Amino acid sequence: MTQTEKPSSSLIVIPCLNEAAHIGALLDQLRPAAARLDARIIVADGGSTDGTLAIVKDIVAKDQRVVLLNNKRRIQSAAINLAVGTFGEGADYLIRIDAHGGYPDDYCDRLVEEALATGADSVVVSMLTSGSGTVQKAAAAAQNSKLGTGGSKHRHLSGGEWIDHGHHALMRISAFEAVGGYDETFSHNEDAELDYRLRQAGYKIWMSGKTQMVYYPRASLSGLYFQYLGYGRGRAKNVLKHRVIPKVRQMVPLLVFPVVLLAAFSFVYWLAAVPLLVWASVCLFYGLSTAIRQRNADIALAGVSAMVMHLGWSVGFWLQLLGLGSRREAA
Repeated sequence: MTQTEKPSSSLIVIPCLNEAAHIGALLDQLRPAAARLDARIIVADGGSTDGTLAIVKDIVAKDQRVVLLNNKRRIQSAAINLAVGTFGEGADYLIRIDAHGGYPDDYCDRLVEEALATGADSVVVSMLTSGSGTVQKAAAAAQNSKLGTGGSKHRHLSGGEWIDHGHHALMRISAFEAVGGYDETFSHNEDAELDYRLRQAGYKIWMSGKTQMVYYPRASLSGLYFQYLGYGRGRAKNVLKHRVIPKVRQMVPLLVFPVVLLAAFSFVYWLAAVPLLVWASVCLFYGLSTAIRQRNADIALAGVSAMVMHLGWSVGFWLQLLGLGSRREAA
């Protein structure tokens, strides 16, 4: 198949768990794109109990392109592997959609266009974060900043470029299958782990310059903490599996957990608290200065959100690296 030909079909996969508030509107948005691209939409549900299944079944009854699949393993990596293994034959491209995200109406079309134009084996996208409510807006501001994410390229708009890793959007199914799909021992960071294997196998990853997605962060600080705890664990698993050295932007947050532990000894020697105070001051000042600069009081807590993200990521990384804590993989 040449790069200028339209693919015979695509497979749109939505890993899903308790997304009753979003899944109906998302499917209504994606169905016209599925018709244009001769695609099936697979909702791989991990055991929803909030009414999601009833919503999807109602749409399945009206549109034969939409299929409901039971993902017994619950996690996203297993959902996509199952969907590709069951329905991927004859399809050229896998398009991954997160149920809790926002997308332009032409999102899938642009991904396929760029894959054909560039010859990329994977097309990834920028992930911009947006929120409503004080905590969610602060978390979004932190996740869109260098303080929160260390300048990760897929957290900012791109003009289109070859890249090592980005938010997964489209992948050539032949490449996906050639490297063995997602590693189902990963509940987090499965995308970065797969990107590493793709690059090692000689496949090319393109960061889209024509489309992007919007991610809606956790609405509570506890939810944010446990999310980043999982991210830290996933990154450590990646490091251990492939014996790779973390990037500088990932190594800096590793110091946070040791700094917090060190501060516990401040009652013996007060200087032990200094690194913690410096870190907290930098984060809090960043949040306040950002709020003042943007004249938006809702994001004054961005520094607090960044601290929660740093701590969760650092704790998760060290626990996984040292083999401590719960090993149960959560969806």
